[in-house]
Amino acid sequence: MSSPAKDRITCHVLDTTAGKPAKGIRVRLETSSTVSSSSSSSSPNPSSSSPHPPASFESLTDEDGRVKTWLPYSTATSSGEVPVYTLDDVLGAIKGPSRWTLRFDTEGYFGEANTFFPEATVVFRVDEGQQYHVPLLLSPYSYTTYRGS
Repeated sequence: MSSPAKDRITCHVLDTTAGKPAKGIRVRLETSSTVSSSSSSSSPNPSSSSPHPPASFESLTDEDGRVKTWLPYSTATSSGEVPVYTLDDVLGAIKGPSRWTLRFDTEGYFGEANTFFPEATVVFRVDEGQQYHVPLLLSPYSYTTYRGS
């Protein structure tokens, strides 16, 4: 099965100081919702529900300042197997609304001494089955966001 052209949660960053897309910003997407799985190969009883830890994903904005797809996030100090779940897997397992957070590494983009906000954080609600596009208008001393289409 091929991966979709874009995930159900996407974002777009525009650098309003430069008047252009913000290329190469590291973005982390995470949910604090626990996810139940009815078909886990590690569970002795595949029909039982076992909560998974909150899911995290990451990406870099492309040439146009966009994130269209996400990879599972793994910290530098994580040990063990590399996560293999997709955003679609996680969203499909969540029943009802969930809360998600986008973390934009603005300090990495502007430089440590060149921005007031080292991270722009956007928390938003996701309703089951919906698609979300979150644009971020960014400068060293301000940012704004809205629900895009």
